[in-house]
Amino acid sequence: MLKRLIILLRHRWLDESDTRRLITPETIDQLTRRVGASERRHTGEIRIVVEAGLPLSYLWRHCRDNTGMAELTRERATTLFGKLRVWDTANNNGVLMYLLVAERKIELLADRGVNALVSAAEWDAMVRRMGLAFASGRYEDGLTQALEEVSAVLVANFPADAAAANPNELPDQPQIG
Repeated sequence: MLKRLIILLRHRWLDESDTRRLITPETIDQLTRRVGASERRHTGEIRIVVEAGLPLSYLWRHCRDNTGMAELTRERATTLFGKLRVWDTANNNGVLMYLLVAERKIELLADRGVNALVSAAEWDAMVRRMGLAFASGRYEDGLTQALEEVSAVLVANFPADAAAANPNELPDQPQIG
């Protein structure tokens, strides 16, 4: 019971101001430029989302059903993947990079076009490397490194064709909340 209360308080205590302290406006600008530059090299789309804590409905399920935080974090990332239309790219090659600050959890979700070409072990290795940077307080470095790795996967599998149109289907700016 005490553990659930601590989790609930941690998620309610942290808010967007805490997230913006970790991911500064300058970092957001840098990441926006890096996503744009990346997407000019391939036909994929990358979205970055950083949230302070889970919505109350997720926390309530954790308390009521004893659903694990890792499962809820994955579920939240999956919900955002759909809500932000990362699944809706022309080539089914969108990728969501999700960071939940309250739990220090990271999720990388890719659409079916990318997942068919990249193993779960590769995604897990990227998440571990991001986690090492975040654990030492280097959020921009961790996000930049992961962005470079995701970009390399997309360039290798979905390179941009200079002769073909390459529309920007999703916003480049990270979503911070």
